This record gives sequence, C-alpha cells and structure tokens, in this order.
Amino acid sequence: MSPQRRTALVSVAAAGVLVVLKLTVGLATSSLGLVSEAIHSGTDLVAALLTFFAVGVAIRPADRTHQYGHGKAENLAALGEAAILVVAALLIAVRALERLFGNGPEVNATWYAIVVIAVVIAIDVTRTTVSWRASRRYRSAALASNALHFGSDLAGSVAVLVGLLVARAGYANGDSIAALFVAVLVVTAAIRLMRGNVDVLMDRVPADAESAARKAIRAMEPSVDLRRLRMRQAAGRQFADVVIGVSPSAAVGQGHAAADAVEAAVGRALPGADVVVHVEPIEDGSVQERAHAAAIAVPNVREVHNIALVDVDGHTELSLHVKLPGDLSLEDAHAIAERLETSIRAAVPEIAGVQTHLEPLTESSAAREVDVDDEAEVRRIVHEVTGAEPRALRFLRTDAGLVAFLTLGLDGQSRLAEAHARASEIEEQIRRSRPGIADVIVHTEP
Repeated sequence: MSPQRRTALVSVAAAGVLVVLKLTVGLATSSLGLVSEAIHSGTDLVAALLTFFAVGVAIRPADRTHQYGHGKAENLAALGEAAILVVAALLIAVRALERLFGNGPEVNATWYAIVVIAVVIAIDVTRTTVSWRASRRYRSAALASNALHFGSDLAGSVAVLVGLLVARAGYANGDSIAALFVAVLVVTAAIRLMRGNVDVLMDRVPADAESAARKAIRAMEPSVDLRRLRMRQAAGRQFADVVIGVSPSAAVGQGHAAADAVEAAVGRALPGADVVVHVEPIEDGSVQERAHAAAIAVPNVREVHNIALVDVDGHTELSLHVKLPGDLSLEDAHAIAERLETSIRAAVPEIAGVQTHLEPLTESSAAREVDVDDEAEVRRIVHEVTGAEPRALRFLRTDAGLVAFLTLGLDGQSRLAEAHARASEIEEQIRRSRPGIADVIVHTEP
C-alpha cells in the first residue's frame, strides 16, 4: 500500500472513532455542539473514504486513455467532500437556530463530556499534523483537503469545549452558539476547498509556478525568444507548454539543444514538472536568414551556404550555394533551383534577383590517416601567415584525394571576418604550393 493511501486509511479510522465518541456523548448530554461535531466528523469520515479511494486512482501512471495521468481524481474527490461539508453545515445551523429561538432540551455539561471533548482535541491535533505533513511530502490535493478538514474540526472542537464550559457555568445558549460557530467553520472550509479544486479542474494558471518558469527561461544564457508559455497543474505536478523562437538558419540540432536547455531551466525551477517545448523560426530576421529559411524549406534541398548580397544599380541581388542529392539529373536539379528561387522571392520581396550555384551533396566515404612529405611545407605556410605553428595538423587519404585538416589558434578578440580571411589565405597558399592536396579544411579557435 502506498504511503498516501496508508495516511488516508489512518484518517478513516480516526474519523470513525470520533463520530462514535461525539455522537454518543452528545446524545447523552443533549449537547448540540457535540452532536454538530459528530455530524462534522461524519462528513470527515465520508471525506476520508473518498480520499482513500481517490488517492488510489491518482497514483496510477499515465496510460493510453489518460495521457496526463490520473491526478485530477483527487480534485474531484475534494469537490465531493466540499459538497458534503455544505450540507452538514446547513443542518448544524438550522438546529442551532432552533435551539436559540425556540425551546430545546437543556444541556447537561457533565464532566465526562468535558473529558471526551479534550480527548477529541488531542486526536484532532495529531491527525491534522499527520495529514498536513503527508500532503506536503507527496504534494497531494486530497490529503491537503483532509488536513484542512481536520484543522476545522480542531477549531470546532475547541469551540464546543468552550460552549460546554459556558453551559456548565449556567449559560445554556453557549452550546448552541458553539454549534453555529462549527457551522461557519464548515462552510468556510467548503468554500476554500471548492475554490482551489475548481481552479485546478478548470486549468486555471498556477500564478506562482508560471512566474517561476518565466523567470527561469528569461535568465537562460544564451537567451531564447519566449513566444508562449501555458501552464496547468494536477496532483501537485506542473505541466508547461512552451514555444520558443530560434534563428531560421539554426540547424535542427541547435533548435533541439535550445529546447533541452529550456526544459532543464524549467525543471530546476519546478522540480518534477512535465515540460514540452515547441521550436519555431523567427520570421523577422535579416534578409539572409529569411532567404535561408525559404530555401531550406524546398523539398530535396539538403544544405544552403555562402549566401551573399550584392547591390547592382540600386537593386539588391542574392547569390547562394545549394547542395542537392548527387543522383539527381541536371534537369531535375534545375527544376528544384527554380522552385527555390521562387520561394526566396516570395519570402524576401526586396530581392530583385537570385543566382544559385548547385552542388552535389557529398556522400560519406572511407578515409585513413597518413603521413606525407607535405607536412613541413604546410607548417611553414601557417607560421608565415599567423606567426605561430598550427595547433593540430593531420592528413587523410580519401576517395577524392589527400585532405589536410589543420587547426589555427588566433586572437579571441579578432572579428570573425578577419579569422576567416586568415584561414582563406592559408588555404589558397597551400593549394598553390602543394597542388597534390585535394582539399584543405581549416578550423579557427581562440
């Protein structure tokens, strides 16, 4: 048996004992306060039974027909408890008013009635504490409603004790006033219970949780464009639906990494939260970003790079390199290029013309690392251009020929354009000096 259900079962046993004690002594002494408390405890007995069964449903894992779990069973049970409380409060209030404004039996506030209510208060203190601690530990709405009931029972029991002492001192109406006080407590508890659980069932935004999630996302480094955040809760667990915007030129992996970062940030702010992140392209980016997004959306376009803008007689034209599957015929590739150009013109109306350079997508090929005599010459060229040795240098023999991979260490504060120019200069010099090298791949780092 789960700890939640065990706590609920203890509450059922305690409520049953209290009903018997209060009702027996209340009838024996004609104390409306004790009878009212017996009715109150009777509602708690029913409520505890509801909680026992509701928690058993709520802890079930999500399934095909309840994909968000069964947590709201607790909130439904709590609403049922609230309805029972309202009925009990009305009955108590009617009987109390009849006693106050009519002729009722005289209250016999015996010593054993005082002892019984003192025992009841001790039990109320214990079960309120146990249920409250369990509700905090397991974040259970049903156990929290039980704790609220038991707390109102405790206040009511204290009021009944005061009423009996006043009646014992000779003021018979003290018991009826205590009964009315119990009725007010019951109604207050029912209203609070209804309001909180209706909010959950109607998916009212949990304000504190939403604020914490927004704060966590806005504090992220690097920052993301938060476009929408929707939240709901069930059984103490938060559910977040997040939409973020990323650059249209971002790769799928970059968008996925941004989504993972958002999930982690919200998870740290709201432990146990279920977070779903949807990634959208930012539509109001630069001309290059919008052109890239329009191009990559065309079927069979595998990669777009080297996007450049040129001003021709006051008109802006765009050129770009496009990689397509290598097994396409030239006719099919040309048709794709025309669709791509049309797509770019529609997305970027300020572009007067589009020039595409078509390339086959490079297929993976076997390669092996080799030692070559060209290494000394490559190191010399790098030293002349940068004033330092390359941080790494290796040669691979591929189906396309010999490929040189080298890593340059440059000033971290230099502009990216300057770093690229250095890399391009080294590539060009290596190609001129060693035409036997098929390709040169230069990586720059600070």
